[in-house]
This record gives sequence, structure tokens and C-alpha cells, in this order.
Amino acid sequence: MAVPKVPPKVFISYSHDSADHKQWVLDFATTLRGRGIDAILDQWDLVPGADVPRFMEQNLRESDFVLMVCTPRYVEKANAGEGGVGYERMIVTADLMRSIDNKKFIPVICKHGEGSSTPIFLASKFYVDFSNSDGVEASFDELLRSLTGTALFEKPEIGSQPLARMGAGRPDRTSDGLKALMTSVAASFASYGYSVKLYSRLVEESGMHQLKFDHYLELAIDRDLVFRSDSSYIGITDEGRKYIFEHGIVDL
Repeated sequence: MAVPKVPPKVFISYSHDSADHKQWVLDFATTLRGRGIDAILDQWDLVPGADVPRFMEQNLRESDFVLMVCTPRYVEKANAGEGGVGYERMIVTADLMRSIDNKKFIPVICKHGEGSSTPIFLASKFYVDFSNSDGVEASFDELLRSLTGTALFEKPEIGSQPLARMGAGRPDRTSDGLKALMTSVAASFASYGYSVKLYSRLVEESGMHQLKFDHYLELAIDRDLVFRSDSSYIGITDEGRKYIFEHGIVDL
């Protein structure tokens, strides 16, 4: 039998700006609980006579996540270190200092102000924006996926490396150089019109350095693609013509 997954425990930090704002936070927390999140809220869990600082400190430390509902007043109190929000800031700042990559603290924007939408100590944190009433469902989806570790898209596996490791030597570019030589030879013979051509003219028209030309010329001769009638003339063999057609140098 499968063991039920424990719902993430989430503490909600906010400032008591007004009765309307307290109701917004209550509705927000109620929705979270209805969607499988163990939301902790002072309106439910803090009773008269309870130790307020202990309640805040315990839940800030023991919860899996802390949602910090940001309004202009919340930002003002956090930055100034006022009230319960200021006390929570001290605890959160110490926790963040111990783990710079801490994803536990998530700003939730309820209302934007003229300045920064989050306190200074949360300025680098990626927030979830609930300020637009038309986008509330999308914001809940984004937040719930973060709290439950459920990605919207599955990250694909890394494929195999497309390139094989070469040996210790340099890559073999023989075929490239040979094709370049035969391309030059084919172009030169097309413009010249004879079956043989002066070696010196071929070198000049190829645009290659003579040493490079000689290197690939010897390879072409070894493979019976061209021949030397004597030291001065170069001709194309039947194999050479076949090579030119097969490698797309000249279309049939």
C-alpha cells in the first residue's frame, strides 16, 4: 500500500494592513489548504495568551516554505524592522545568510507600491505575483507547482555526445584537400579545352600554395585521378573524371 505523501507545511507571513487585507490573506490561505498545502496562519493557529515571537520563530524555522505576502506596508515595516514583520525579517535574514541558495522563502506580491515590491532582504528572490485579479489562477498554479516540486514541463534527458573523440593527431583533412585540387583541375580544364595542361598554370589557377598543391597532386596521382605526361604537363584519367562526377564537382 502506497504511503500518503505528507503535504508541505507552509507558514504565511503578512502585515495586518487592514481588515480587507486580513480577509484577502485568509482567503489565500484557505485556497492553499483546499489544494493540498498545510498552510499555517495566525488567524487559525495563534490563540490569545500564546507567545507571539515564539509562534513566529517556530513556524519560520520548522515550515518547509515561508510565503511572505508583500504589500507596500509590509515592505515598509520589513525594511524599517518594525513590529512582527521586522522580527521575522531578522530571523529570515539569519537563515538566508546560512544558505545563500535557500528557496524556502517565497515572496508573494499582493499589491505593488511606488517603490520596490519586496523588502530589501528579498530583492534577489523570484516572486509570484497575485496583484492582477485576472491572473490569480495562473499564479496559484505557479505557486503550487513550486511548493509541491511539480514542474510544468518535464526536463528532457541529455542525449549522447554527437562528436566522437579524435585521436592524438590532427583531424584528417585529406579528402577535403583532394576535392579542392580536383575542383581546381576540373575548372581549369573546362576553360582550357585540352586533355593536358601545364603544371605551372594549374598551380597559378588553383589559388593554392605550391607546396600544398604538390602534396595533394601526389595523392591524386597515387589514386590514379591525374597523371603527369612529363614534369611539365598534367592530365585527367578516367578515374579522375569519375571522381569529379561522383563528388558533384561537375554535374552529369
